[in-house]
Amino acid sequence: MKRRLTSVTPTTSQSLGALLKSARDIMRKDKGLSGDLDRLPLLTWVMFLKFLDDLEIQRQDEAKLSGKRFRPAVEAPYRWRDWAADSKGMTGDELLAFINNDDCVRPDGTRGPGLFKYLRGLTGEGGDDRRDVVATVFRGVDNRMRSGYLLRDIVNKVADIHFTASDELQTLGSLYESMLREMRDAAGDSGEFYTPRAVVRFIVEAVAPRLGETVLDPACGTGGFLVEAFTHLERQVKTVADRRTLQERSVVGCEAKPLPYLLCQMNLLLHGLDAPQIDPGNALRHKLTEIGEKDRVDVILTNPPFGGEEEKGIQGNFPEDMRTAETALLFLQLIMRRLRRSQKPGLPPARAAVVVPNGTLFGDGVCARIKEQMLKDFNLHTVVRLPNGAFAPYTGIPTNILFFDRSGPTKEVWFYEQPLPEGRKNYTKTSPMQFEEFVPCLKWWGKRKATAQAWKVTAKELLEGGCNLDRKNPSAKADVAHLPPEQIAAGIIEKERRIAEIMGNIKRLLEAHGA
Repeated sequence: MKRRLTSVTPTTSQSLGALLKSARDIMRKDKGLSGDLDRLPLLTWVMFLKFLDDLEIQRQDEAKLSGKRFRPAVEAPYRWRDWAADSKGMTGDELLAFINNDDCVRPDGTRGPGLFKYLRGLTGEGGDDRRDVVATVFRGVDNRMRSGYLLRDIVNKVADIHFTASDELQTLGSLYESMLREMRDAAGDSGEFYTPRAVVRFIVEAVAPRLGETVLDPACGTGGFLVEAFTHLERQVKTVADRRTLQERSVVGCEAKPLPYLLCQMNLLLHGLDAPQIDPGNALRHKLTEIGEKDRVDVILTNPPFGGEEEKGIQGNFPEDMRTAETALLFLQLIMRRLRRSQKPGLPPARAAVVVPNGTLFGDGVCARIKEQMLKDFNLHTVVRLPNGAFAPYTGIPTNILFFDRSGPTKEVWFYEQPLPEGRKNYTKTSPMQFEEFVPCLKWWGKRKATAQAWKVTAKELLEGGCNLDRKNPSAKADVAHLPPEQIAAGIIEKERRIAEIMGNIKRLLEAHGA
C-alpha cells in the first residue's frame, strides 16, 4: 500500500473541473495562445512537472525507509518545489527566461541552462529510465505563453492539485476525458475516440495478459489500455524478480501526437511504471516487410483511429495490393505483423483485441483481403458486437471488438452481441457503459455455447461469403427503432395492404353466405 506523504486534501473530479475552467480562463488572456490546441498542451506539461515532483518525493521517502539509494529524474534547482511551489516565487520575465532560455538565472541565483534546455538534455544511467522519459517528453513541447505573470497564475492553480495516493489516481481519468472532449471540439473529428473504461477493462480481462508477456498498444493515446494491462499484470507480482519483469518490458506503446503522448507518460508514471516505453512516432512509419521477430510482442490491445486517412508515404510501407488510405485497415495489418509467431514456453499464443467500426466487418476490396488473411493465418475466434452509443459522446459509430491469436487458421468465429441494459436505447455522457454489463460475456467466454446473444459461423462460410463479418444475430428480432425510414414506411404500407386484402376476403365470404 502506498503511503500518503503529505496531509493534503485529495483532488476530486469537481475540484479538478473547476481548476481546469479557471486555468483556461487565465490562458485566454495570453496573446501567445490562440486556442485550446495551444492551451491544453501548456496546461498538461505544467501538470506533468507537478505530478512528477509529487512522485519523486514519494519515491525518495520510500528509498530512505528501505535504505536504498535514490536518484531523482529531475534535480535541484529544476524540481517543481524549487521554482514553482512558492506562490510568490519567480514570475514575469524572470519566469519566462528560466523556462525558455538556453542560459538564465536559476531559482538558486546561479546561472545555467533554462528549464526546458535542462529537461531535454536529461539522460539515464542505463539508457532506459525516467530521465530518458522526461527528456523525450519535453522535446515535443514548448512554452507559448508570452506573459510570465499569467503563467505564474497557471502554476499556482496546478500547485493545488495533489495525486499522492493510489485512490486519487482515478480522478485523473476525469482530466483525460475532459481534455479529449476539448481536443475533439478544438480539432474536429479526427477519428480518434476515447475508449470507455468499461470496454478497456473487459478487453484486458478477456485477453488476460500474463506476467512475462509484452503488451503493446500501437495507438495508445492517453494510455488507457496500457494502464489497465499494467494493473492486471501487477496483481501477478509475487517476488522481487517478478517486480523487475513487470518494470522492464511489460507494456509498450506508440503515440504520435504530443498531448496524448504526454498524458500517457504521466498516466503510466503515476500508476507505478518507472520508465514508460512509449514511442513518440507514428506506428505505421516502418515498412511492414522490415518488421522482424525482435519487433513482435505477445499481446496487442488497441483502439486504432478509424475514419482517418494516411498520406501516400505511409501507404507505401504496405504491400501494393494491401494499400489504402484508411487508417484502421493499415493498423490491422500492422497488428497482424507484430504478433509473435513463436509461442513462449508456458504461455498462450500471441493474441490481439482490436476495436473496429462496423464498416470493417462488411468492407470489400482491400478490407476483404485483410480479413481473408486474418481468417487463413490467424484464429479469429470471437467478434464482440458492442451496443449503440458505447463510445458516446465521442461518436455514434457502431463498434466491434475482434479477438484473434496465433494458434492457427480460423475454424469458426463466435459472435457475441453485447446487449444494452434493459430499458435503455443508448448510452450517454452521464450514463455510460459499465463494466458489470460485460460479466455475462466473461462467464460465457470460457464455456461457449449458442445463446440469445451468442452464435457461431464457420470460417468456410465466411470465406465463401466474401469475408463479410457483419453477421446478424439469428435470435434477435429486428430493431424497428433503428431501421431506415423508407424501410419502416414500406413495412407500414405492406401491412395496410395485407389488412385491406384480408378484410376484402372476409367481406366476400359474408356476402357468399348471405350475411
